[in-house]
Amino acid sequence: MIIEEVVMNMNDISPEERSKRHIEKVHLESADLVKRIQRVETDHGREMGIRLKNPRDLEAGDILYMDEENIIAVEVMSDDLLIIRPRDINEMGTIAHQLGNRHLPAQFEGDEMLVQYDYLVEELLKQLGIPFAREERKVKQAFRHIGHSHE
Repeated sequence: MIIEEVVMNMNDISPEERSKRHIEKVHLESADLVKRIQRVETDHGREMGIRLKNPRDLEAGDILYMDEENIIAVEVMSDDLLIIRPRDINEMGTIAHQLGNRHLPAQFEGDEMLVQYDYLVEELLKQLGIPFAREERKVKQAFRHIGHSHE
């Protein structure tokens, strides 16, 4: 089976509709969410290829296949993350500037800044006294570098 487009997301289906179908999951690392072409296997051993026509990243809960009886959806595996919790705008600006200089992609959930674990960033946070925790957590989207050049 070759998947060329995402049907919809699990968040767009009512719990009643979900309960009518057997759900298989494709477990992906967050880095794999940006790949438009890849070979995957469901948690039930079904092999499939993904070759997305449209240039879009996969997201947690994306439905790759659905019929009256089955759903095959994306499940994102946990990442080793630094969860940064600045106490004020000064700390947020300081760490955002430091991470930007390192070209590290970040995500935001509420008042938290999430970055993939890096021991140098951990040391920097300790030096700056900015509150953080190291956690295994699932992200909804891939960490994506924003392309640019210093001209």
